[in-house]
Amino acid sequence: MTDTSTEPDPSFLGTTEFLDWRHDNVQRFTQTAIGDSRDPVTRAQRLFLAVRDNIWYDPYSIDDDPDHYRASYVATATRAYCIPKAVLLTAAARAAGIPARLGFADVRNHLQTDTLRARMGGSNVFVYHGYSELFVNDRWVKATPAFNAELCARFGVSPIDFDGEHDALLHAYDSEGHQHMEYLHDRGWYHELPFAEIITEIRRRYGPLIMQTPPTEQDAFTKYIAPSA
Repeated sequence: MTDTSTEPDPSFLGTTEFLDWRHDNVQRFTQTAIGDSRDPVTRAQRLFLAVRDNIWYDPYSIDDDPDHYRASYVATATRAYCIPKAVLLTAAARAAGIPARLGFADVRNHLQTDTLRARMGGSNVFVYHGYSELFVNDRWVKATPAFNAELCARFGVSPIDFDGEHDALLHAYDSEGHQHMEYLHDRGWYHELPFAEIITEIRRRYGPLIMQTPPTEQDAFTKYIAPSA
């Protein structure tokens, strides 16, 4: 459901430690994505697609290095997980003149691999799943750029599309009607990435394995992840 309760103030266009959109890397990423478009909806759509598909989803890239969560770092990465990707989309939207903020929710992934479940201490609940909220056409809309199109095809799930007018959330079911993603708890929106809060909760919920070196064996995620730069 879209949120019209909070009108944007200048803070939703501001630069922060993690949403460092004035950095050259973010500026280049943004300009390449939006091209010559001046329409906010078209800009939002193009930015969403650029983050979704140019940076492949990698759940094994979770770490506690704050540098890896800054938009300026993510803008030149080939892979990342949902939180850094949401950071980049939010920062790029601000760079394009679109008020934006970060949103987080806890979700249950019903199509998780055994390897990933083991790294998460046996859990299939992802805390602080990251997404962006953009203010277009006088209302806030949610955009979830986490899963690239290639990965969606592997799991039999349609890629998430964003029309700039309606919320683009994780699909509840795959193409065969099996449960895919289930939203459990909405943690609300933030002007800035609550980095320490997120890392503390990730460590508490999953233990030390979650931040160890990525596995060498292939699973449905690693087989379709772009190689690191």
